[in-house]
Amino acid sequence: MSSYPTQIGTNDCSIWRYSFLFVMIKAVKKRPEQKISRKDRLSYYLAGFVDGEGSFNVSLRKKPDYKIKWQVVLSFNVSQKDITVLEILRKTFNCGIIKTRKRGGLHLFEVTSIQDINQKVIPYFSKIGFISNTKIVNFGIFKKIARLVQEGKHKKLDSLEEILVLRERLNLGKGRKRKYSIKDIL
Repeated sequence: MSSYPTQIGTNDCSIWRYSFLFVMIKAVKKRPEQKISRKDRLSYYLAGFVDGEGSFNVSLRKKPDYKIKWQVVLSFNVSQKDITVLEILRKTFNCGIIKTRKRGGLHLFEVTSIQDINQKVIPYFSKIGFISNTKIVNFGIFKKIARLVQEGKHKKLDSLEEILVLRERLNLGKGRKRKYSIKDIL
């Protein structure tokens, strides 16, 4: 049995994933008179690209001038050596920035504005979806955290704990680094 929950919010991931695959297979087996719009093809391509290469993160920064001394920062990002798809993502979402590392020439597309995350990124991927179970679970957790931050729950220590508990379930596995854990904050 998987350690991931099978249900995120009110959507059953397994049913949703198979429904998504069914729709995609139907689209691929379309009749000659049926057309998939260029916009839809691009949306599915970007969702697949992000499914494999994108990341949803929640970090914490020490902020002595904040009431609870911590800032919660949500981030959706994708990094690549070729900037082309990152520029398409920025144009599609009409937000975010692209940074370039001087060493290695790696480009990073990143959205950190909570308004852009809640109004552009989350609705886009909620509509298009992901196929991989890991991305479905991480996106579901990220959506919950984004909603809590939008509601201002990150501004009080007692409600911040809920965000931190969810954050601990985000991006499980090798390579995950956390500068600050729950123990450092509470």
